[in-house]
Amino acid sequence: MRKKLLLVLPIVVMALAGIGGWYWWTKWRFLESTDDAYIDSDISVISPKIAGYIKEVRVRNNERVAAGQILFVIDDSDYAARVAQAKAAVASEEATVATYGDRITLQQAMIEQAKAELQSAAADLARAEDDYRRYRALVTSDFASRQRFEQAADDAARAAAALKKDRAALAAQQAQLAVLHSERREEEAKLNQARAALQLARNDLANTVIRAPIAGVAGNRAGQIGQYVQPGTQLLSLVPLPRVYVTANFKETQLTWMRPGEPAEIAVDAYPGQVLKGYVESFAPGSGAEFSLLPPDNATGNFTKIVQRVPVRIALPADDPLVRLLRPGLSVEVTVDTRAAALREARGGVAAAAAETAFAGAGERR
Repeated sequence: MRKKLLLVLPIVVMALAGIGGWYWWTKWRFLESTDDAYIDSDISVISPKIAGYIKEVRVRNNERVAAGQILFVIDDSDYAARVAQAKAAVASEEATVATYGDRITLQQAMIEQAKAELQSAAADLARAEDDYRRYRALVTSDFASRQRFEQAADDAARAAAALKKDRAALAAQQAQLAVLHSERREEEAKLNQARAALQLARNDLANTVIRAPIAGVAGNRAGQIGQYVQPGTQLLSLVPLPRVYVTANFKETQLTWMRPGEPAEIAVDAYPGQVLKGYVESFAPGSGAEFSLLPPDNATGNFTKIVQRVPVRIALPADDPLVRLLRPGLSVEVTVDTRAAALREARGGVAAAAAETAFAGAGERR
């Protein structure tokens, strides 16, 4: 029995070693794993756009909310008064612009009147000049008195002066019309400014009601009734469950054959024995150290090389029941199968080598 065992044992060991070697060569060496991985999600932080005191809180922690649902209400009495004030300013400016419209219409009528007076003065001047020329010819022949000639000359001079006066009056009326147009444009600009102020006041009034931008689960609620808040104050965190993904921090030496689309297996620490099937979605544009609060300064004399880690995003299937149980922050272990990329690169390298050999052989034959 001992002799048989001594004969069989080496065979079994060699068989197991062969199976293990075959498994390592065909699969295991292409599997890249890390336990530096966590469930993640695109969490929305809810903050007010205006300052004020919270009047109502309509959401509780761990409550599921729909997109557009009211979360908080800020006291709107001051903002409603500002809207009324802005409306009054708009009405005042609209009345001013309308008044300028009436004044422009009146000014145009006055210009037409000045034009008519100018035409009348021009006709009077023409008649006076004709009388002047006629009496000048008659006075030289003693057919008219000197006094009548001088009166005709005075009438012509007065008509010329009246024409100049009417021309100046017309120019003044036209200049006044231009001034009125300019003033109306200025008032229209003020009206647009008042309307913009009214729209801003309405926006502030609407922003007193804080709504959920997305559907999700409320958490980390900090806003309370009576609290004074300012723009940017964190009131609530909204987690868009079950839309979660995995952020796995792989070593840089593990990324050689890792490509987007490769399959991944995710083991969740909170649910042992259950495995999720996902795939590599994308890679971070830099290592984790590059985006840290205090990036390392490697340009020093005491440099020590440290293997860096790169965040890799792993997509999860939305229809898996286990995904609905996951929460951001849970620890997971990720294993990525890189066989497809490795074999593709290997076949590409073999093909390139064969092409190079064939090209070299053709050159030798030539």
